[in-house]
Amino acid sequence: MRACDGTAIDERLRDLGSRLRGPARLRTEMLREVRDALDDATEAYRERGLPAREAERRAVADFGTPADLAPTYQAELAAGALRGLSRRALLIAVVLTLGGDLTWQGSSWSGGPPPPPGYQVLAASVDGIWLVVAGLALAALLGGRWAARRGRSGPPAERLLGLGLAGTLVVGAVAGVALFAWSAGLWDAALTWPPMIIGSVLAGAAYFTLFRATRLWLVATR
Repeated sequence: MRACDGTAIDERLRDLGSRLRGPARLRTEMLREVRDALDDATEAYRERGLPAREAERRAVADFGTPADLAPTYQAELAAGALRGLSRRALLIAVVLTLGGDLTWQGSSWSGGPPPPPGYQVLAASVDGIWLVVAGLALAALLGGRWAARRGRSGPPAERLLGLGLAGTLVVGAVAGVALFAWSAGLWDAALTWPPMIIGSVLAGAAYFTLFRATRLWLVATR
């Protein structure tokens, strides 16, 4: 295949690219595949004897307008953004669920009287929320694979799972911050306990990563 220097192809790619929102890498790969397809079509027309400009114009016309193509490609970008969000959410949910208790082990207050019942309920709720996050993320990943095998992208069920995952992440973040603030109010030493500090920094980084991925998915689904 010999790539064309093609003005018409470049204009079509710019027009299509301006309509697409989503993961940058996937978007770049998608546009590269479109260019390759247009270059192949142009080369085929040139082999039939058409001039280069006419062959390029014919290939672009046959491929379809950006308005017609954009919804399909945007659905693929939304599905890719949801996969990225789900993978991050599943990994972080597992790590936070398994490692959350490590921030308390060996602390000066762990052997004292139990915290208030409300605190215990909130702590248990945080673990439960992350289990829900893991379940929704896994369901979104499996649903995406199922849809891909059947040549579908962006079915309503995936959007509902994405919205549920995003909402649960917000609830988890609020509950986590509330639990940390309550812990600091109950035990002054919590603010200087190294595992607690490390855990808080890692949790903050995890929330930041998840909210970036959530925002990217929301932009891709608009």
